[in-house]
Amino acid sequence: MSIQPGVHKLGPDSATLQVRTYRQGVASKAGHDLVIEVTRWEATVTVGEDWAGSTVELNADPRSLEVREGLHGIKPLSDKDRADIRENIDTKVLRGQPITFRSADLEPAADGASLSVSGDLGMAGATGPVSLQLTLGPDGRVAGVVVVKQSDWGIKPYSALMGALKVRDTVEVVLDAGLPAG
Repeated sequence: MSIQPGVHKLGPDSATLQVRTYRQGVASKAGHDLVIEVTRWEATVTVGEDWAGSTVELNADPRSLEVREGLHGIKPLSDKDRADIRENIDTKVLRGQPITFRSADLEPAADGASLSVSGDLGMAGATGPVSLQLTLGPDGRVAGVVVVKQSDWGIKPYSALMGALKVRDTVEVVLDAGLPAG
């Protein structure tokens, strides 16, 4: 095990939690692939001896999402673009509903280099199962990506220009954190 047993708290001061969106459609060049950071969130990671009884609980404020980068667009994102994106996420995508994750199972790989996590993700007023693979560094570094299909949570992916520019239904949620090494 590369993470010290015990109860560990994570948040923006000790980890990053990002959402990455990708564009599609005939007018996709008019938009941007986005890197959005969750700026208000907290997680409690409880690690038991040999992972027995280990859990992860996460709560995130849906109104804390900040656009950090707009990639591959024709022109750079303006402050107005960033504000419009934030407003659309709040009113049309997540609708101000809390974002939560509660693990049901944590299963370390035999070599201790990764951890399979499954549980329930709640967002936009719906809850559903997700699974992800986390890499575990010998220094306590934990990193992983979970692909989330928005429509599975009743979210209609954002579109503009009469549907010619769309956000792809799948988005990536990226976690990078440091926990005390065991």
